[in-house]
Amino acid sequence: MEQLTQAPPSQTLTPCTIVDQKRLFELYQSVPDAQAYAELLKMEQEWIVPLAGQFTDEAPSFTSVAELMTAMKEFLVEEGRSSSENHRFLAQDATYEQFKYVVREFAVDGLTESLSLLAVVPRLPYRSGMAVFRVLIDELGCGNEAQAHSQLYRDLLTELDMPTDMNSYLDIGPESYSYVNLFHWLANRAESPEYFLGGYAYFEASVLYGFQSFAHAARRLKIKNHAYYTEHLYIDNFHSKQMRTAIREKQAETGIDLAKVWAGVRITSAIVGHATEMAIFRSRSVGQS
Repeated sequence: MEQLTQAPPSQTLTPCTIVDQKRLFELYQSVPDAQAYAELLKMEQEWIVPLAGQFTDEAPSFTSVAELMTAMKEFLVEEGRSSSENHRFLAQDATYEQFKYVVREFAVDGLTESLSLLAVVPRLPYRSGMAVFRVLIDELGCGNEAQAHSQLYRDLLTELDMPTDMNSYLDIGPESYSYVNLFHWLANRAESPEYFLGGYAYFEASVLYGFQSFAHAARRLKIKNHAYYTEHLYIDNFHSKQMRTAIREKQAETGIDLAKVWAGVRITSAIVGHATEMAIFRSRSVGQS
């Protein structure tokens, strides 16, 4: 049995645990009264708003969308080259129960995939919003319940003999909640939709390498319902192109704040990356005496 000798993945940004991420998730799922809304605002101001501001202030002085796209491509290439030890472990060594732990940590996201993102569409000019909508409707199976990505996650959970109701997964780690809360904030709460455009453009492109370890693990463990992971490895190329179209159309229709787009890239990379590393890291202790 592998002995857990690695230290937990470090995070150089303000840690997500500065606020109660589970409570923030609950507030995002509710229609808050004045007191609850004040609580929500306070959490955002303590956690994600300063991060967005930091990355916006640190963004390069892009002079064009093309320049930003080049920088994002270079960022993705560099990130894709540096696969971590945790991803290697998941792909090559994780046991069935360790894999189930990771699946469990992302079940809240998987079971609700893309639903919270729909609110960003009316925040964007028409053509930009339609490009985003093409991505989201595809995530939702184009109306075919069996092909919706949330259903693919249910199929995976069912094969793993795990429950398919979201309430069974409310004791996940704070980093896993921050993953879900990030996307809700980008689509619904950020003061500018540019943060979402950058964040989701990055995310859809990064999945092409970020999900490789999940897909390898599922196949190695002979899991039949691996489509949630393997489908992303080809369909997200289309999604990535649509998100780049959304950025260009936003610029063409109303202008765009490129610093905020870049901030969306960086904040999403940081939060998603840390959540994934922590989920796999914790899975490594499953089955250890």
